[in-house]
Parts: sequence; structure tokens; C-alpha cells
Amino acid sequence: MANSSPTKCVIIGAGPAGALAALYAARRGWDVEVYELRGDLRDASTTPLNFTKSINLALSERGINAMRQSGSDDLLETVLSETVPMYGRMIHGKSSSRLSEESQQYDVHGRFLRAVDRAILNKLLLNEVEALPNVKLHFNHKLTGADLRKRKAWFEQQPSRKPETADGAQAHQKQDASRSTEIEVDFDLILGCDGAHSSVRYHMMKSVRMDYEQSYIDTLWCEFTIPPAASASHTTPSARDGFATSPNHLHIWPQSDKMFIAIPSTDKSFTCTLFAPSADFTSLEKYPDGFLPFFQANFPGAADLVGRAELRKQFLENPHLPLISVKCSPHHHGSAGVILGDAAHAMVPFYGQGMNAGLEDVRVLFQHLDAHPSNMQGRAKALEGYSAERVPDAHTINDLALANYWEMHAGVTSPLYLLRKKVEEFLSDKVPVTGFATQYSRVSFSNQRYSEVAETVARQGRILVGGMLGTVLLSAMGWAAWWAWRYHKTGHSTMKTADGFAGLSMLWERVGRMLN
Repeated sequence: MANSSPTKCVIIGAGPAGALAALYAARRGWDVEVYELRGDLRDASTTPLNFTKSINLALSERGINAMRQSGSDDLLETVLSETVPMYGRMIHGKSSSRLSEESQQYDVHGRFLRAVDRAILNKLLLNEVEALPNVKLHFNHKLTGADLRKRKAWFEQQPSRKPETADGAQAHQKQDASRSTEIEVDFDLILGCDGAHSSVRYHMMKSVRMDYEQSYIDTLWCEFTIPPAASASHTTPSARDGFATSPNHLHIWPQSDKMFIAIPSTDKSFTCTLFAPSADFTSLEKYPDGFLPFFQANFPGAADLVGRAELRKQFLENPHLPLISVKCSPHHHGSAGVILGDAAHAMVPFYGQGMNAGLEDVRVLFQHLDAHPSNMQGRAKALEGYSAERVPDAHTINDLALANYWEMHAGVTSPLYLLRKKVEEFLSDKVPVTGFATQYSRVSFSNQRYSEVAETVARQGRILVGGMLGTVLLSAMGWAAWWAWRYHKTGHSTMKTADGFAGLSMLWERVGRMLN
């Protein structure tokens, strides 16, 4: 029997995943309350948790599809109007003392990613949510405790910052008004959308036998900005439409263990990120005079796009941040709680799927909830089904994101990687009946489960390697037959023929090692 009163849903975190979850829940008639640790994220003065603008986001099909199914007719169109299409990667380098640019398309069928500013996306989602009568937004609220068995949560309500007077002093306020107050909130279902260091996950682990793994890679990142062409001292040959370089690419300056990337913004600037081993950051912090030579040697042309003086200034002023990876299982607690987005599967940013996976979490969760009755028993089955589906997918994309770091800074210049990509794209385009597609296109331009993508791509790889080995084998057998016939005809000894086949065997082993 369905509950007579609407489900009360408490959502922790007002980022993109939390805002979209609130929208999905409200569209189903639930009473929704969203609690956010920070101030209103639509306010430019609100400081992000990592004290930086954060890496620009690459919106792909999974995130788009999640918004498409939100029940808000104009939301997706409004969001897409604030994006910049990226049709591929632009690989920057230096050849014969000249700077070079090489475009690599993402998809043989012309599909593309969309660069979006996280703050703009968050603002549009929160505006959509706030307009609904059954949603309440609470900012400056810190989750201090949660009992999922009793379905209660406690929040510390932070005092709002008071306006300043003309002389810079804060306006007078009573002593007790400046203190935090604690409130207690009841809920039927709590959704943890509160990031990699999730408080909901922490409290959930007290009563759930949750496997949990947290790790950092030996790479730090720092943010930079390339200004619009009108303000830039240098541009590249691909610059157009007021951008200092091509506006329709994700730009990469690759090196063996580091890279510099740039993603376009709607204001014609580029948000850039340096990824490098922690030892490089330590050295540059200790010897800042070596910063420009470091950039010129590793990322030719990038310093001039940012501006040489500005480059050093931004490196010294912007934080140098770690990259965290989180895996856990399960993602739910009975019928009372579930974690989504980075709270469930924080990942390194090298596949551009962190936000997309978080938005897809919302769609998949409510797909399971819609398939069961709205009572506690039905919700428990829905959350169990959600965890069973989402955990393997989350673990897979977490691993793929880490592996894609190699593709971005090394694979983009690897002949074998590029050969496989060309073969798969050729089969996808010219022989679609084979069902072949690159891993990147499956991840970025489809809604196929991440775990199924990995299995399908592994099967494709075995077929391709088998085909290549078969081709090499047939060619080698033909060559060997011709060689034996020739030497037999010219009267060479059997011993020399045997030596020839031994040489062929060594060649075969070498080819096998190369393909593997």
C-alpha cells in the first residue's frame, strides 16, 4: 500500500548531481529539502571547496540524457546554449623548431563534447529547482550527524556573513546570533551528493558493511587561464571567433609524464590545467625562476598564450591540488539512504566523466525507484537494484578514467594507439554491421553501461589482434613457402632452409610481443 503522504527526501549537496536529484524527486511529487555546506552556489562570492574555479567540464551524452529525462522541457536547451562544442583534441607540439597543431577528431560520425562552466551549469539547475513549490534550498548548513535507522539528520546552521560598514567593520550583531545553531530533520530518504569527502557516506558506513577504497595518484594539478584573443599577446593559426586558439577543441600539450590542457569557455577564454608529478611542483615552488624554461621545454607555445608574466603569477597564486580516487560498495543503506556522484565514485578527471557519471546516477536511481512501489519495501528493493547495477559501472569508469591519463599524454602520439583507433573507426563507419566502435565513443556518445563498454571493447581488441595475427600469419606462411621454394630451386642445403624457418620463428615471436 502506498504512503498517504508524499515521500520526504533530504538531499545533501547542491552541486550538479544534488540539484538534478532534487529536480527528479520534486517532479515525482516528493517533498524535497536540499542542504548545502557552502553559501548559495549561484553567488560569485561563494568560495568553492577547493578554492579554485575547478576544471571546466566536458558535458557528454550521459549527462545530456539525464537532463533530457528530468521532466523540465526547457532545461536542456538552456544548458546547451551555454556550452561550446568540442569536436576533438588539438595536439600541440614543436616540429623542426616550429610550433605545430594537430587535430584529432573524437568521433568518425561527427559527434562532439560540450565544454561547460560548472558554475553556470549549477546555476541553471538550481534556478530550475528553486522554481518548484515542493523544494526548499538551505545553504550554509553543515551535516553533523545522521541516523539512517531512525531516519534523522542533524545540521549545524552557519550564521550568514553580515554586510560590512563603510569603514570595513562588520555590522554589529548580538553575541548569540553569531553562534551556530543545530537543527534536527526527519526524512524518508536521504541522498548523499556531497562530494569525495562525503559526510553522508561517513555516517552510512557506521551501519553498513561498506567496502571502501581511497587513493591519490602522484599527480597534482593547477589551474590557469588563457584570455580572449583581444587580450592575448599571442594566438595560434587555428584561432578564430575571438578565441586565442581553436574554440572547438580540447587542447593538449602532451609529455611522457605530464600534460597541459585547455578547455574553451563561452566568454572566449580557456580554462587550463597543468597536470604533473608532485616532484615537478615541488621543484617549481622551490625554484620559481625555472618555471618559464620548464613550460617552454615541455609545453611549447602555452606560456605565450597564457602570458609569460601571468603564467608565473597564476602558478604562485592558484592552489596546487591532489587528485583523489574513491571506490565503495554498496552505494545504499536499506530503504533510507543512497550516495551518488563523487560521494560514491570520485575519479580522476582524465575521461571527463565525473560529472556525467554523477548525473547519470540520478537517472538510473530514479529509473529503479519508478519500477517499484513507493513504500519502504519497494524503495529498499529499488536501492538494492541501484547498487547492484551502479557499483560495477562506477568501478569501471573509475579505472577507465585513470587509464585515460596515458591516452591523453602519451596515447595521442602512439602509432599503435592511433592505428587501432583508425581501424575501429573505419569498421564503425564503413562496415557498421560489425558493431565496432572506439572505447571513447562508447563512453562519451552512448548510454551503454560502463561495465558493458569495457567488456565490449575487450572483445573487440581480441578480434582485432586475432585478425592482425591471422593476417601476419598468412603473410608469413606465404613468405616462408616462397623462401623454401626459392632456396630449394637454387640448390641450398636443408640446414640453411631450417635456419631460415628459425629466423621466421624469431620474427613471429617479435610480432606477437609487439601486438600484445
